[in-house]
Amino acid sequence: MSVVLLISGRGSNMQAILDAGIPVAAVLSNRADAAGLALAARRGVPTGVVEHRAYETREAFDAALAAQIDRHAPRLVALAGFLRVLTPRFVARYAGRLMNIHPSLLPEFPGLDTHARALAAGAKRHGCTVHFVTAQLDHGPIIAQAAVPVLPGDTADALAARVLEQEHRLYPQAIRWFLDGQLVIEGDRVRVKELHAPPTPSDRA
Repeated sequence: MSVVLLISGRGSNMQAILDAGIPVAAVLSNRADAAGLALAARRGVPTGVVEHRAYETREAFDAALAAQIDRHAPRLVALAGFLRVLTPRFVARYAGRLMNIHPSLLPEFPGLDTHARALAAGAKRHGCTVHFVTAQLDHGPIIAQAAVPVLPGDTADALAARVLEQEHRLYPQAIRWFLDGQLVIEGDRVRVKELHAPPTPSDRA
């Protein structure tokens, strides 16, 4: 029933997952200086580092990372602020059990700088998306979304803070659904059994 979390930085979503009581087998990072590692260690969670700069290719790094993940035999691998593009071979290895949270309402604003881009585009609402990871960046089957309004005078930082609150609520819920066997992948869509329909940006439970 366990989860391995991958982080690159402070680990705020990692902390939300731990606070929710999700069984986390290990927290792994591609950076030895990731602040989230110390937090995980203080919570008694095993940690590890696979430094991407030590490998000449993405494929070599991903193979080393997979070896560390598989030591813990997790049901789910969850990206929680993991700032590396994963190779198709790695994604295929964990197909259907590799999850990510992205700070936009996908398919809008894949990639980086999502909050500034939403403001520049004049978006009226913004949010976050939990999805299964596929080889196409930020385009995997959507599990759940949460939306926030874009307010007059918003800055990217202010908008990011409101979205982050929703991330901390939504990601643990989506992981719990997975561990409870509630998620069914049907082609490019995900059905949550207990909801009887795919969640939408208006699902704020």
